[in-house]
Amino acid sequence: MTAAAGASKQGIGARVQRKEDARFLHGRGNYVTDMLLPGQREVAFLRSPIAHGRIVGIKKPAGLENAVFTRADLTGLNPIIAQSTIPGYKASEHPPLASAKVTYVGEPVAFAIAATRAEAEDMLEAVDLELEDLPPLVDAHAARADPSVRVHEAWPDNLFVTLGVDSEYEVRARGADIVVEREVTLSRQCMVPLEGKAILAYWDERYDQLMVYASTQVPHILRVGFAQVLGLGEEHVRVISPDVGGGFGYKVIVGPEDVCVTWLARKFHRPFRWIEDRREHLVAGANARQHHYRLKAHADKTGRLLALDAEVTIDGGAHSVWPFTIGLEPGQAVGNLPGPYDFRGYRCKVHCVATNKPGFMPYRGVARTGVCFAMEQMIDAIARAVGREPWQVRHDNLVPAEAMPYDNVTKKHFDSGDYRKSLLMVRDKIGFEAVRARQAQGESDGRLIGIGFATYCEQSAHGSSVFSTWGLPLIPGYDQATVRLVSGGGLEVRVGVHSHGQGMETTMAQIANSVLGVDIARIQVVHGDTGLTPFSTGTYASRSIVMSGGAVGQACEILIPRFVAIGAHLMQCATSTARYENGKVVGPQRSVTLEEIAAAWYHRPDRLPPDVDRGGLETTIAYKPERDTGAFSYASHAAVVAVDTQLGHVEILDYVIAEDCGTLVNPMVVDGQMLGGATQGLGTAMYEESPYDANGQPLASTFADYLLPGPTEVPAMRIFHMETPSPYTKFGIKGMGEGGAIAPPATLFNAVNDALRPLGVEVTETPLTPRRLLAALERAQR
Repeated sequence: MTAAAGASKQGIGARVQRKEDARFLHGRGNYVTDMLLPGQREVAFLRSPIAHGRIVGIKKPAGLENAVFTRADLTGLNPIIAQSTIPGYKASEHPPLASAKVTYVGEPVAFAIAATRAEAEDMLEAVDLELEDLPPLVDAHAARADPSVRVHEAWPDNLFVTLGVDSEYEVRARGADIVVEREVTLSRQCMVPLEGKAILAYWDERYDQLMVYASTQVPHILRVGFAQVLGLGEEHVRVISPDVGGGFGYKVIVGPEDVCVTWLARKFHRPFRWIEDRREHLVAGANARQHHYRLKAHADKTGRLLALDAEVTIDGGAHSVWPFTIGLEPGQAVGNLPGPYDFRGYRCKVHCVATNKPGFMPYRGVARTGVCFAMEQMIDAIARAVGREPWQVRHDNLVPAEAMPYDNVTKKHFDSGDYRKSLLMVRDKIGFEAVRARQAQGESDGRLIGIGFATYCEQSAHGSSVFSTWGLPLIPGYDQATVRLVSGGGLEVRVGVHSHGQGMETTMAQIANSVLGVDIARIQVVHGDTGLTPFSTGTYASRSIVMSGGAVGQACEILIPRFVAIGAHLMQCATSTARYENGKVVGPQRSVTLEEIAAAWYHRPDRLPPDVDRGGLETTIAYKPERDTGAFSYASHAAVVAVDTQLGHVEILDYVIAEDCGTLVNPMVVDGQMLGGATQGLGTAMYEESPYDANGQPLASTFADYLLPGPTEVPAMRIFHMETPSPYTKFGIKGMGEGGAIAPPATLFNAVNDALRPLGVEVTETPLTPRRLLAALERAQR
């Protein structure tokens, strides 16, 4: 018996066009915003206009007492609390509506229901909300230093958690030839998926279930959360995630608006819907990225890194967000700061601080964009200190291929790869020597040319052993898949993860095709419905293609012996003389198709062998890699920029990526993921910022102030693939969904700093706006 791997032009490794794109390109996608049910009511929220204050009173408008709701009305709700087992972690209740005080601008205080969103908003205009101002905590360093004002008054300070590690730092740092110190800052930003959050809920009388349609990455986790908060058994909750217009980590949480909508549906047994508008998103929704690093690196005279000391401050906002708690961001920072480098002295302390801003949420690349930004700038700083090219110092410090598998200083187990090769590839593809020659010659328009590099590794598809150390309340383990040969010979694949742009309906079908040889046009991938799919914690952490893809592959393999047994019986030959090949069971003299096998099982059971496997033509299997510490993808990026020192403008002249995510399931999908992620990284580097004034008021509440890179700002990136299969995963696949967003800020800042090196200027704070660049140039001239 043999599988069909390698025999099809649609299987693993093929550039198959995405199956789902036909409906999207023709406007036939089905989103929560498209849904309309009889009797449906729209929900709008009244939000706090100040960052920190006590609620003195909330008075509903006369005659609308049954259409406007405050926290006192929400009976039967359990609190939303993101728990963690990390020592010293302080839990905070995240109320569905504020009751005692407000803790950030945009926090929901009340909501109204009406036939239209506009009518509900008009009702809220008449609500009398009286607030007493409290001093706002806007700066994380100040909030940590002075606990006289606290976001959570029951706490002794404003610290969610402090994490630390010390591994031979003093011993390794002693006697270093050079010591380099830097401060590096990432500004706060939002995630801005094409579709914001959206939820529609009603009570289904027939099934006695709360039916929730939600734009989410994690339908099964939402089911757990809603059941807990509403006090329901999970069997009474069904979550369906239709088409989702992007997520990036923002849609893995249960927010206060979600809880309010589900409460309404349970109480009134009619449909209610909330659609997040863009202002809500920018003001109160998805905050991320705000890190500050104080770094000290010790190296020898060639630039070999000996030891690194770091203090990291993360502005966590007002609340932990369920279920991915504040512990996730600092845990990722302390563990991933060393990056892909080979050194043994490491000391790091990470403080996650509560402030009067919206709660921090996981965003594509969780913490790794920040640690890469910090670490890669330090590598360049070391290179300048020892008088060598940054790529040379980077190359010498990277873990060599012959050391794989390799346990780094924070015990990250790098499974496979050739980090140095990826760096050399982008150096050659970017034309390093030609760029240096161009720099020496100078530009006729007076601009300065710079070249920058960055290398990162991405821990993908990490499982129970990793997440448990971060103290999360819900730990991923096995992912399940159901594969069924349906009557007529088509294949149905059911997975608990959900796609929000990754192309899973195509790639999961490609995996099934590689094993069974069934044309992907006849493979239906079912996902996004807790009532139809096996349990999974969902789509995040670059895990789906490894975990659910592995389960799909194993389930398909389990079915092959069953197909062969039935096929051999139909051909009247011995099972030992039959084999499975490309959708057929082949015997000594003829073959039997899957259609014939399905017909025998479903329509003519009298033709089945007497000892037929009673599991039938479907199976559900649970899968996780043999080692669940993660499959490490990696990449090197290189950029060439031209800097106008008069206008502060930076033009990206060339951008090259060499990536390795193990076995490529669909190179075209990988290209799309990498391009999309790199564009978001460009936004982090050059455009996106969510600033706050001294009163905690957000200063970027519309796209007039919150800038995003568009088609004219994104360079024609060139992507090159390497394939080093993981020794631990099914098919050698590694995840890569977050990787593209990790390296661009470091790459572009290193390129700009290379251009400005003759002027003695160095920029270290995102985003690199013309204002910041010109200010740095002015400081250098004083």
